[in-house]
Amino acid sequence: MQFEVWAPQAQDRVVLRVADDDVPMERDPEREGWWIAQAPAADGSRYGFALDGGPVLPDPRSRRQPDGPDGLSAVVDQTAYEWRTDWPGVALPGAVLYEMHVGTFTGEGTFDAAAEQLAPLAELGVTHVELMPVCPFPGVHGWGYEGVSLWAVHEPYGGPEGLKRFVDAAHALGLGVVLDVVHNHLGPAGNYLPQFGPYFTDTHHTPWGAAVNLDAPGSDEVRAYLLESALAWLRDFRLDGLRLDAVHALADHRALTFLEELSTAVDGLSGGLGRPLFLIAESDLADPRTTTPRTQGGLGLHAQWNDDFHHALHTALTGEGQGYYADFARAPLAAIAKTLTRVFFHDGTYSSFRGRAHGRPVDVTRTPAHRFLGYAQTHDQIGNRALGDRLSATLSPGLLACAAALVLTGPHTPMLFMGEEWGASTPWQFFTDHPDPVLAEAVRNGRRREFGAHGWAEEDIPDPQDPATWARSCLDRTEWTKEPHARLLAWHRDLIALRRGQPDLADPNLASVKVAYDEEARWLAYRRGDLRIAVNLSPDPAEIPLGGTGPSRVLAAWTPVDPPGTDGVLHLPAESCVILAGG
Repeated sequence: MQFEVWAPQAQDRVVLRVADDDVPMERDPEREGWWIAQAPAADGSRYGFALDGGPVLPDPRSRRQPDGPDGLSAVVDQTAYEWRTDWPGVALPGAVLYEMHVGTFTGEGTFDAAAEQLAPLAELGVTHVELMPVCPFPGVHGWGYEGVSLWAVHEPYGGPEGLKRFVDAAHALGLGVVLDVVHNHLGPAGNYLPQFGPYFTDTHHTPWGAAVNLDAPGSDEVRAYLLESALAWLRDFRLDGLRLDAVHALADHRALTFLEELSTAVDGLSGGLGRPLFLIAESDLADPRTTTPRTQGGLGLHAQWNDDFHHALHTALTGEGQGYYADFARAPLAAIAKTLTRVFFHDGTYSSFRGRAHGRPVDVTRTPAHRFLGYAQTHDQIGNRALGDRLSATLSPGLLACAAALVLTGPHTPMLFMGEEWGASTPWQFFTDHPDPVLAEAVRNGRRREFGAHGWAEEDIPDPQDPATWARSCLDRTEWTKEPHARLLAWHRDLIALRRGQPDLADPNLASVKVAYDEEARWLAYRRGDLRIAVNLSPDPAEIPLGGTGPSRVLAAWTPVDPPGTDGVLHLPAESCVILAGG
């Protein structure tokens, strides 16, 4: 078979080592910086490349790292797996996403174990599972955002075959699969890319150091490396979409940006495969151009996370107002109302956290609501807290039910974080498994310093390297049948069923959403077509003047409640919510 590697850093020679044989490589006469060689190999054959007499390194485009990021690569026959499910795909409009970390979704922490727990998600009404990153990273346990070998799959999870089995099992249940991919940086351990070529550049700097090279000399091949990796996930693993981590950290000043190239290529692949594919951005820019179609001057990504909705909801539920929550906490119900109707809270307004104006308005008359994901919790917003505490650690079941109502009946595409549907009591903490003791200590001390600066005692911060930190973060499914978890699970199931059964909740028209609220009384109500949703976040009952011209009926309620009387006033119990039809 032919082996090839882009290694412009090599001065004199590149040697392919495959199955303990060393094979000199030749420069490719048609592609500058590329080296090629022919050698016998089969599925599973170990190989690597040595540049100018240096050590044998894994392939930058490795499809498998059986011994981790520092080991040799292995050949993967992508045609060997026999797919069982004829999959037509599931489009993003109308979706309900479920963010999952493979390593803590079950105690076993593998694709196969996770696949065995997918049926309850299908029964819940979830349409897509969004996997956190699965590229190889040091050790066994980690979040995945320190991955390297961007074409490969973390071996302790089950490697490439395990991921294919998981996707096949999900598709058999009607569930799409989305994968979180990280293009803005690589992990600090096992990253050999700089030895091959200019994958990074000092032209720009990011929180992780030198930026991935998207616009400096040599960036054509770097962009191709990232783009072809993304297409490989969608094509070879039959994924339905990709979540792009922190696209605001992609420093790219070229006229045709990498994100435009990527969205164009994904749309082309979708047409070729005959099934829907989509890209979801995580972006801190509050810029509607991220999801504006390319024909209208945008980047053409299909959706993005909306942290502004999360921040507004979080401050309303918890009363927290530190850091980036400050602006939202001044009038949290007004902030929720704005994000329900206009998407971004900061749409050109002053951000005290940033010390400047931030964001740009969304044209709600032509932008469909499904392009923005709404959520009460994510891995970031839980795991980046000092103790990794979920909302369930401090909120009543009633307030958790209100959060679910706002997420699952709002105009955004809803997303849940694993365990949220039953109010899981387990935290989700920051954990690592670095074999390098120096790096492990640096991560441990960095975490303590970060939260120590905010008043936390160092001894209270979980040690990321302690296996108990990972173990505490694994879900406990024995909670399902216990109260209040069982009731919360049933509530989420009812809300998702309403979302799928009521056309008004699928209406993409953001301009049609009408919101009323009382900041002091802590209630909020909004209308979506013939439906009205009301939440009372107060510890006291609320009288909500809904008005209306006709009778209404209760479709779902957290606690028993009567529809409004002839005066149009809804009497809603404390920390409760209701969905009404008519009126």
